[in-house]
Amino acid sequence: MEIFQTIWTTLTTENIELIKILSIPLSILEAYVIMLLITTILDLSATKKQRILYITFLACSGYFSKFILPNPYNTFINVAVFLLANIYILKLSFFRGIFALAIPFIITIIVESFISRLYYIILHSNYADGMNVPLKRLSVSCFVYFINYIIYLVIKHFKINFSKLEIENKKSRFLFVGTCIFGFVLIGSQLYTLTFYSTNLPLPITLLSTVGLLTYFSISVYTIFTVSKLEITSTNLEQANQHNKTLELLQDNTRAFRHDFSNIIQGMVGYMDRNDMEGLRKYYSQLVEDIRHTNNLTTLSPKVVNNPAVYNILANKYHKADSLGIKINLEVFLDLNTLHMKIYEFTRILGILMDNAIEAASECDEKIINVIIRRDTRKHMQLLIIENTYTNKEVDTEEIYKKGYTTKEGNTGLGLWEIRQILKKNNNLNLYTTKNDKYFSQQFEIYY
Repeated sequence: MEIFQTIWTTLTTENIELIKILSIPLSILEAYVIMLLITTILDLSATKKQRILYITFLACSGYFSKFILPNPYNTFINVAVFLLANIYILKLSFFRGIFALAIPFIITIIVESFISRLYYIILHSNYADGMNVPLKRLSVSCFVYFINYIIYLVIKHFKINFSKLEIENKKSRFLFVGTCIFGFVLIGSQLYTLTFYSTNLPLPITLLSTVGLLTYFSISVYTIFTVSKLEITSTNLEQANQHNKTLELLQDNTRAFRHDFSNIIQGMVGYMDRNDMEGLRKYYSQLVEDIRHTNNLTTLSPKVVNNPAVYNILANKYHKADSLGIKINLEVFLDLNTLHMKIYEFTRILGILMDNAIEAASECDEKIINVIIRRDTRKHMQLLIIENTYTNKEVDTEEIYKKGYTTKEGNTGLGLWEIRQILKKNNNLNLYTTKNDKYFSQQFEIYY
């Protein structure tokens, strides 16, 4: 009986050393539940190695911050560590990493808010002081983790996930990140207040503060997502308009070709009757040019160019070039949703290279641009190749990448310099520039 009494006394009185020992498994349990919650709600297919590394990283950082850094600073350090783990271990984008960070923190602050108040009402003691008692610390921590685990089970059962969660618009991303950072500051402040001043706060004030914080955060995030959806809808409408414009040109070309088909055949028969093979070859080459133009319009389809951002860029540049009398030969042999780089950076590079090619080709007598998007499986890379006719045969393929370099009055000369900055940030990208008597060529390489 004396042994049990000793154990009970140890568990029910302040014991910092035992708290530190208990915090080791509790930190691991906390990291495990958080990992389950995040991977489920974001529908992540994390490997076993990633999961183990993520749990270990969070558990270690959480444990050491609790006993080295004072409140509320350890909360902010945990936020930063948590975000780094989301980005570098789970390989989430910064935006998705912020979202994954918000979920467990919001749940924790709500649960601890009510626990701290109930703790004082039932036991008439300070919540912060009680956390130095092993049994109370263990009970409260397990209850918080249990609530998180229940939420995880509900999410898993009803298959609730945000696997396609993303905000493409830069302004909306900025607003979302700013809202989350502001929300985390409020959460940290709220946690500090409720932990150390729960005995002085009336229950209605505690409830109002917690509900108000949650409402503010939810409405702000909902508003940002609503605006983002409207922007996506606007982008889709723009894509539909571009596609309709392409379909209209394709229909006109097809109808004209069908209408003149008999005349085309009769013209070929005329050359064959006279055995004029040279004239027939010339006639056929002109016919092939018209057919190629129709084929290009067929290629310029959302089914072939299957990424909306890339499609809009290509469609806009195609119609711009067409209005200047430039022939664009377009070939796409790649699923653009499998690019091994950020789609935002790819569209920036594509837009800059296309603008440069259109500008150069528009000055030529023979206005041609060849655009090829394909995969080189042998070298494990994806390729964007843009060739264009040009007049300035003396152009220096190194000088053009310098900031401010331009041969046109009124131009900024920043396009290719901006591409060079993107290349510096990514170790799997390369841009290879060449020229010959006819074509100026840019080969953009994405290694995987």
